[in-house]
Amino acid sequence: MSKSPEEEHPRTAFGWAARDKSGHLSPFHFSRRETGEEDVRFKVLYCGICHSDLHSVKNEWGFTIYPIVPGHEIVGEVTEVGIKVKKVKVGDKVGVGCMVGACQACENCNNDLENYCRKMILTYSSKYHDGTVTYGGYSDTMIANERYIVRFPENMPLDAGAPLLCAGITVYSPLKHFGLAEPGKHVGIVGLGGLGHVAVKFAKALGAKVTVISTSPKKKSEALEHLGADSFLVSRDQDQMMSAMGTMDGILDTVSAVHPVLPLLGLLKYHGKLVLVGLPDKPLEFPVFALTMGRRTVAGSSFGGMKETQEMIDFAAKHSITAEIEVVAMKDVNTAMERLAKNDVRYRFVIDIGNTIASTKL
Repeated sequence: MSKSPEEEHPRTAFGWAARDKSGHLSPFHFSRRETGEEDVRFKVLYCGICHSDLHSVKNEWGFTIYPIVPGHEIVGEVTEVGIKVKKVKVGDKVGVGCMVGACQACENCNNDLENYCRKMILTYSSKYHDGTVTYGGYSDTMIANERYIVRFPENMPLDAGAPLLCAGITVYSPLKHFGLAEPGKHVGIVGLGGLGHVAVKFAKALGAKVTVISTSPKKKSEALEHLGADSFLVSRDQDQMMSAMGTMDGILDTVSAVHPVLPLLGLLKYHGKLVLVGLPDKPLEFPVFALTMGRRTVAGSSFGGMKETQEMIDFAAKHSITAEIEVVAMKDVNTAMERLAKNDVRYRFVIDIGNTIASTKL
């Protein structure tokens, strides 16, 4: 007979979970494992709300395990460490991003690319090594093997730094890997949302010329004056798009909805790269002619490995890069999800777990 979430492990935990495809979140009692020799346990203080959380609670990608406690932009304070832990100590500020495990033996793991391990374990709605379901950061406590713990620099604010554990590394990794954000490069950033706004900040800090590409003319002043982009294109304005044809070395597409790709390919130079990091729930159409005639590349990129994630957070701290956030209480998470579905946020919701979750306990 299978055990209930409260009985699976010896340590009690409390969070908010969705039980079905409605995606509605409500209080949820469950449990977490004991602190192993290489484990780090911490009190969750903040957790970002990622668009992936919204897809997942509604099972829009088809692999959700209910009940689901979302959240993979988790930061807090260490309360307990295993006897073999060397990376952090009690009282340190730490984070957990999109994954909490991998095989740690394959070629990808050995090359600090755990995120591409075939046995990679997601932070929530996945199966851990012991066969139990993983639960994310919309909860009061978190535990992970120290390999999957990110150390937070002292000058990195926890609330505005939390979204970097997904949004930040998701844009930093492809900018670095594909050589898009280097001095002299011209990079387009499609979409000025949770991913796009931090992509602009990272690309500028890495030395690139940055053009924001958006469907909304209203975001022009924000992109140029606040985020520091060099130029702005309205993707629905044919004249603007035509004037920028063949000018970009690469484009980072952060949009998570179905959208036309052909106009973006036209903006690329010969040998240009279009890198997709948004996750639409339906396939996109790719015009082969536009690819072959310019020897252009379309690629995808996931979040980064642990070494690169630590590199990203350290780089962000050095260059004062944080997410633009709106902090919400745990009790208001469903309203935040509804607003996120309408893109009514500038630019990332972060839940104040530490100060608000206790009051929601049943």
